[in-house]
Amino acid sequence: MESQAKTRLNHAPSKHFVPDDEYYMHLALEQASLAAELGEVPIGAIVVNSDGIVTRAHNRRELDHDPSAHAEFIALRDAAAQLERWRLSDCTVYVTLEPCPMCAGLMQQARIKRCVYAATDQKAGALGTLYRLHDDQRLNHSFQVTSGVLEDESRAMLQDFFSRLRDLRSTSPSSLKTGTE
Repeated sequence: MESQAKTRLNHAPSKHFVPDDEYYMHLALEQASLAAELGEVPIGAIVVNSDGIVTRAHNRRELDHDPSAHAEFIALRDAAAQLERWRLSDCTVYVTLEPCPMCAGLMQQARIKRCVYAATDQKAGALGTLYRLHDDQRLNHSFQVTSGVLEDESRAMLQDFFSRLRDLRSTSPSSLKTGTE
C-alpha cells in the first residue's frame, strides 16, 4: 500500500511531455476544428496505444442531444468497442481541454495509463485544476497526467469559438442553440 501511495504522488499534472505528445495533440486539435465547423464546442480527443491511434472523436453534444457526448467520452467508448475490452490500461488519451469530472471519472474507470491535455479548464477541470481524480487515493486506480501540450493553440481555438458565439448571440439571440462545455 505504501508503494502505491508513493506512486500516486508522482501523478501530479506535469508540463514534461514526450515528442509524440505534440503530434497526437495536433490530431486532437484537428478533431476540435471539425467540432467547431459543426457548431460544437471545439474539443477533440484521440486515444492511442502502442499500435498507434485507436480512435478519434470530437464533441457532439448539440448534434446528438446527448450531455455525455464529450470528445474524450466518445473516444474512450469507441476505443473500448474497437479493442473489445473495457480496460484501456495501455492507452493514452489526448484531449484539447482538461477533462471534466464525468470524463475524468470514465478515464479512471477505464483504467487508462495516461491523459495528455492542452488547456486547463477553470470551470470544470478534474485533472488538477478543480479536482484531482487521476490521483485520488480513495479510488482504486490512478493515472499519469501531462498538461499544457499545445495549450496556446487550444485556448485560441476555444476563445475564437466563444467570441464568434457571443457575436452571433448579440445579433440574433433566438437563432442559436449552442451551449457551453
